[in-house]
Amino acid sequence: MTVRAVVLAAGKGTRMKSGRPKMLHEVCGRPMLWYVLRALHEAGVSDVTVVTNAALAEHVPGLAAQAGQMRVRVTLQEPQLGTGHAVSVALADLAPADGTIVVLNGDMPLIEAQLVRAVLDARDGALALATARMPLPSSFGRVVREGPQVSRIVEARDATDDELSIDEMNAGLYAYDEAKLRSAIAELGNDNAQSEYYLTDTIGRLTSRGERVVAVLAGDYRSVLGINDRAELAAVAALINRRLCEQHMRAGVTIADPATTYLEPDLSFGTDVTILPNTTIGRRSRVGSHSEIGPNARLQNAAIGEHVIVADSVVVDSSIGDFSYVGPWAHVRAGTEIATGARVGNFVEIKKSKLAPGVKAGHLTYLGDATVGERANIGAGTITCNFDGVDKHETAIGADAFIGSNSSLVAPVTLGDGSMTGAGSVVTRDVGPGERVAGNPARRLPQKDPA
Repeated sequence: MTVRAVVLAAGKGTRMKSGRPKMLHEVCGRPMLWYVLRALHEAGVSDVTVVTNAALAEHVPGLAAQAGQMRVRVTLQEPQLGTGHAVSVALADLAPADGTIVVLNGDMPLIEAQLVRAVLDARDGALALATARMPLPSSFGRVVREGPQVSRIVEARDATDDELSIDEMNAGLYAYDEAKLRSAIAELGNDNAQSEYYLTDTIGRLTSRGERVVAVLAGDYRSVLGINDRAELAAVAALINRRLCEQHMRAGVTIADPATTYLEPDLSFGTDVTILPNTTIGRRSRVGSHSEIGPNARLQNAAIGEHVIVADSVVVDSSIGDFSYVGPWAHVRAGTEIATGARVGNFVEIKKSKLAPGVKAGHLTYLGDATVGERANIGAGTITCNFDGVDKHETAIGADAFIGSNSSLVAPVTLGDGSMTGAGSVVTRDVGPGERVAGNPARRLPQKDPA
């Protein structure tokens, strides 16, 4: 039997008051729709149809691939006439099959694979659906029972006062027998407060025929919360962030203050990593064992080695080797590779550069499009003048070079192994190995007599 999924993601999200499609608003660094697609992937559901609108459609394939979903159809729902209409549009694009169709909302980023699996496993008749006990009042549809059996779902806008007092809510996650879903969808009407075709009306249709409908109660109502506005977006983001922090803390990471630590999915931490307050780590960053990140640090797509300290600094699209120290207030920009035992200090900016083992750039320095050899010392205030107004040029600094304070290295330029510049030098030509230069422009100084 086949298992396919339909994700409902066509809503305009007008309450977000945004020019961006609602489903692309990020929660902990990922669009909310990504979480739903990832949960389906982890639950083993790999045949997915996303019902969407024209503004979102072009983004869905790439987003699905990032979530691990390789087989995704995109179906447009225009006009949008309710959830029942959305599902009927999806079914029209699917050849009938003997199996199960999972239907869920695309704005439920807290959904987890284990709840999807539980609903799938519970279906032994026409339908299994997830429900949750929620605080009142609530805008969720109410689960109406006759004795222990689910009878129907009534939307909050159509509910009576007695029905609004029910605290068991519809979670928006269903596993249907496909043939029975197709039959029930065909009978839907739109005689309700919204004049829409409600998917939830299929439940009353099925139960009236004597079909079996099973409810699976979610352990925590927060796992099925949806997002309608930016306040709810922030509330859900806080829950997901706390979940991510707890996951890594239980795996051996020390997080000094989870309330001011901001993580994304798909991070990797070694053993005994410490994360200090006001730190953001995202975009699949990796941090090696015994390293300390923060306080006030931001890592984006950063590969951090072991026994590294990154304090009060930003590292983006770059790598930091073992036993290195970065910060405070350093900015390591895209394309930078810092090797073992390097030190990058206060207010140093590095862009698309390679620092060999043992390099020191301690203060107020800019290194752009540069390669720096082993054990070189970069004095305070040094800058590589890599841009001539049209093109970028490279600077090469040799091993054991000593660059004096406030030196300006006008690229393209090479400074050989063991070379030295005097404080305030403006280097406009290559400097040979062991050569000493000073001045503006820098000129060669007499060699010291051997002792």
